[in-house]
Amino acid sequence: MKKLLGVLISSLLILSLAACGEKTGGALNENKIVVGVTSGLHEQILEKVKEVAAKDGLEIEIKAFSDFQMPNVALVEGEIDANSFQTIPFLETYKREHNADLTAVGETVINPMGMYSKKVKDVSEIKEGDKIGLPNDPTNCDRALHLFQSAGLIKLKDGIEGEATVLDIAENPLNLEFIELDAAQIAKQLDDLTAAAINTSYALKNNLNPGRDAIFLEQKDSKHRNVIVVRTENKDDPVVQKLVNAYRSEEVKKFIEEEFEGSVIPVW
Repeated sequence: MKKLLGVLISSLLILSLAACGEKTGGALNENKIVVGVTSGLHEQILEKVKEVAAKDGLEIEIKAFSDFQMPNVALVEGEIDANSFQTIPFLETYKREHNADLTAVGETVINPMGMYSKKVKDVSEIKEGDKIGLPNDPTNCDRALHLFQSAGLIKLKDGIEGEATVLDIAENPLNLEFIELDAAQIAKQLDDLTAAAINTSYALKNNLNPGRDAIFLEQKDSKHRNVIVVRTENKDDPVVQKLVNAYRSEEVKKFIEEEFEGSVIPVW
């Protein structure tokens, strides 16, 4: 009896481990894929992608997250099969800092970062000592600082690209106070700031339209293109290509252009 019980326990343990292994090992289901996004515009676009993909027999399950870190964490841990929310520099920084084996499989859109304000109508109205908000994560902090430099507010040290922090500001003629905040919270704290750099997804969620409301907008040739990302082991899976094809379809492109009116730019 004890021997039989031991065999049963061992069998259950093996089955349990096998089930766990299925979560991140091997090829993905060819007819269904779970995709993580940040809530807001990326979720909205993927709803359209889901509609287009269904015509090709692909079921997309969407999981929305409230910050910029969890979609990569969930992908690495096998809770989702792909994500669509981040720029190439953001991905490279995450891979380096977390030793994550992730791969970009298709470029999607540019969401131009903008400067927004409830107190001034133009960058030229910013005064000495004003408080300027920017995201506190490394990639978006660098992006914001280069935005401020393009707007003529600061000058960064020479050769700083992809990793600038407020400590790399070489010239700050207006002695502006730069306040680093969680990217998702900046728009909600705009009343307490003279101006702030806000990612498009969070701007739109707070009824700020980049094309209409930004006092300064990132240029369209930005290197910060968004990408679809998967675990490297799955980059050649047929379902991944189906996802990319559905996203980069003419139907989705038309939807983005009409829905966002230039605030989100398709790159295909």
